[in-house]
Amino acid sequence: MATAVTNSFRLMRAGLTLARYGALLPPEQTAQLPWLARKGLGLAQWGRSDAPNQANRISSALSALGPSYIKLGQFLATRPDMIGAKRAFELKVLQDKLPPFSMEQARAEILSELGHPVEHFFASFSEPLAAASVAQVHKAVTHDGRTVAVKILRPGVEKRFAADIESFGFAARLMEGFSAEGKRLRPVAAVAMLEQSMKLELDLRMEASAIAEMRENTKDDPGFRLPTVDWATTSRRVLTTEWIDGTPMADVESLRRQGFDLIGLGDTVIQSFLRHAIRDGFFHADMHQGNLMVDASGQLVALDFGIMGRLAPKERLFLAEILHGFITRNYKRVAQVHFDAGYVPMHQDVDNFAQALRAIGEPILGLPADQISMARLLTQLFEVTEQFDMQTQPQLLLLQKTMVVVEGVARTLNPNLNMWKTAEPVVRGWIERTLGPIGKLEEAGESIRDFARLALQLPQLLEESHKAMQVLAAAKLAEEQRGEETVAGMAPWQLAAILFGTIFFATLLIQVL
Repeated sequence: MATAVTNSFRLMRAGLTLARYGALLPPEQTAQLPWLARKGLGLAQWGRSDAPNQANRISSALSALGPSYIKLGQFLATRPDMIGAKRAFELKVLQDKLPPFSMEQARAEILSELGHPVEHFFASFSEPLAAASVAQVHKAVTHDGRTVAVKILRPGVEKRFAADIESFGFAARLMEGFSAEGKRLRPVAAVAMLEQSMKLELDLRMEASAIAEMRENTKDDPGFRLPTVDWATTSRRVLTTEWIDGTPMADVESLRRQGFDLIGLGDTVIQSFLRHAIRDGFFHADMHQGNLMVDASGQLVALDFGIMGRLAPKERLFLAEILHGFITRNYKRVAQVHFDAGYVPMHQDVDNFAQALRAIGEPILGLPADQISMARLLTQLFEVTEQFDMQTQPQLLLLQKTMVVVEGVARTLNPNLNMWKTAEPVVRGWIERTLGPIGKLEEAGESIRDFARLALQLPQLLEESHKAMQVLAAAKLAEEQRGEETVAGMAPWQLAAILFGTIFFATLLIQVL
């Protein structure tokens, strides 16, 4: 584990890189610095290869710092509450692209991970077609004629990320330790969430599992398709999936020339995402245009499942109810949902919070249908949290960031997209099913299954109880032989038996309830 000095040195190096690119502070803040500090920043920029008027210095600086900082930048793009709306907007254009590593390294990784050389698995194996901060992708053909995509992690990326995430955590702890605002924003939890996300992304077996889980969830969904996984050639650092030919989502003109229904595709993008988030609680958290395409049959195809989001049942219900509440302009209900979920402290006033929500909702909902933005609504909703002491919920911020991206993709296909009309059937349908008679029956069925599982475990619990009583009886005999009693006239074995029985039946009661 690195020391505070090591972490400080790493962060200082990152700060110097940001300063070199003119991205450490916004110009208006730089102008307010003392003369000596301004000169120091100017010296740090000496010899910089890029033009001084570069449009997005911070993205270039993070790209120069490497894979971990690219991921950090993409994560911070979801946190305007931490870095400001302007910086968050700048980071949205951060591209996760780096030069590819060599074919020799790629071949060596396959040999190391799969136990045989490339030729053992593939009849052909291409040069890298795409390279990002974590991995690169090759196209290959198996010996039985299947075309596949082979994703390989960058050599040494795990070690680099582990060192950088430790420095991020060090900085986050300092923020929380010295600032009340830092405590509210919960940067330590944010870094922990980034770390967990990256651990999953750096184990390609987890990505393969995510694909398989989402395929199972979406097998009956209209117009949505995922690649299959080739488990025989998948390992921790290598992932092989079905190669799907299609038109990139970004090439709207090509989609139009081929006669695809762009309006229908826009609806599919929005509704698919909402189904995954609200119905399944498991969604693709990186649904930008580069990870989406359309196959020959007109189905939406999603790729690259390294970043996934999960929502617990409480969070899914929270999301569905606030969206439906805004759709129906039921601001009191939206406010109450926040309180019921425990997101807003109980000392706050629910009516005042509903008033603040109305101030957010009415200006947006009063716009023409094609200008209503669900992403903007969620963004402003999270911006009001500070006013009511609402702690930041990192898992919901990831959802909000993905919604911004998904809505942007849908509007490139249909600039006149009516977000409420598109989202309403999915949201309303899920709420009616979950809170209606069918949902209540399913919930009751789950409770019955829980009770049945407990009943099946009861013989084992009784056997363990019998064994414990035998041990306690032996202890009783030993105590009697020593003639020891408690002040209350009870032997220790009796007290232990009462305590054990209380714990045992309390456990049963808790499990049944």
